[in-house]
Amino acid sequence: MFIRGFPHIRQENPFHFKAHFMSKSEAKVVTLHYELRKDGPQGEVIESVEKDKPVSFLFGAGRLIETFEQNIRDLKAGDPFEFTIGAEQAYGTVNEAAIIDLPKNAFEVDGKLADELLQEGKFINMEDQQGNPHRGKVLSVGEETVKMDFNHPLAGVTLHFKGSVNGMREATDEEVSHGHVHE
Repeated sequence: MFIRGFPHIRQENPFHFKAHFMSKSEAKVVTLHYELRKDGPQGEVIESVEKDKPVSFLFGAGRLIETFEQNIRDLKAGDPFEFTIGAEQAYGTVNEAAIIDLPKNAFEVDGKLADELLQEGKFINMEDQQGNPHRGKVLSVGEETVKMDFNHPLAGVTLHFKGSVNGMREATDEEVSHGHVHE
């Protein structure tokens, strides 16, 4: 569900993704498994992709953090990796302008307040006045306003990856033209 009516949030490339077009010769499908930790090798595990259930992506399609791709650029199947990406190169620092108070009436659906959405910690899909989608997290609910955070959930977090490349293959013409892996 999308709800209209909150101010437009301006962030210059907040996710540090760099869209670029790859040549067919450099387009590869990379399959890997990894463990992602918060703030370094001893930090809290954020995500774990198991070896028997690896993830595949189209290398160079601009859909991953650019620094992540740079760190695995020269690896081959079977190669291990371990590296840390600072918050600035990952999902950016926390943008205080993206934490805003919205009037409760912005959460009305068909003239009724959507109380089931207004729970601390809940993520809500919304639109700004120009129709651009934004996903925000409910931080608190007051009498008249709702405090929302439209930063990426990993904004301000240093990321530590440790894993291994399971496989690598040439991308098909169709995968390159579509910009994603076809399995």
